[in-house]
Amino acid sequence: MGVLGHRDREAARGRRGQVTTRLVLVRHGRPAAGWTEDADPGLDEVGQEQAVAMAESLAPSGPLPIFTSPLRRTRETAAALERRWAADAVVDPGIAELPTPAHLGVGDRGPWLRSLLGGMWDDADPDYRRWRGSVLEALLGHRDDAVLVSHFVAINVAVGAATGDDRVTCFRPDHCSRTVLEVHDGRLRVVDLGAEAATTVQ
Repeated sequence: MGVLGHRDREAARGRRGQVTTRLVLVRHGRPAAGWTEDADPGLDEVGQEQAVAMAESLAPSGPLPIFTSPLRRTRETAAALERRWAADAVVDPGIAELPTPAHLGVGDRGPWLRSLLGGMWDDADPDYRRWRGSVLEALLGHRDDAVLVSHFVAINVAVGAATGDDRVTCFRPDHCSRTVLEVHDGRLRVVDLGAEAATTVQ
């Protein structure tokens, strides 16, 4: 069965009488620079290769709508799938990267991010809890199966909400890993967690 399992899904929809949407959350490929070096890097050579492998893996499940965050590393990752499916991705700010405080320069973001990632959403600044809510709103708003190319923290938001885990970091998706979620009756459910790696956020 492919990642999305359409035939089984349609049968399940008929039994439940409600639409279930399946979302594939892809973390971007490896960037050419880290979080504290460049505010918006593209992909390095390895990241480009990861994106192509991801597109080949998902190809039999589509074509599906593709959504990407506004940043270069996600748009370049999505480009491999655009080429494979001859489709255009839609830029969706709702699945963008966690915003950096305005007073921090690029080189100052490390300590702030490490502190946030080690905490709980209930203890986070209200601005970040609102951002978390906007990510969930964007995901729950999908009515059709889709691929969403996003970021480490946003994917953690989705997995945490689906599993009832309030930790900011409850899962460590590797670059170009694919996490499959279902949206049903206003809730998220994990179908398959993507590959994990002990990586830092980039």
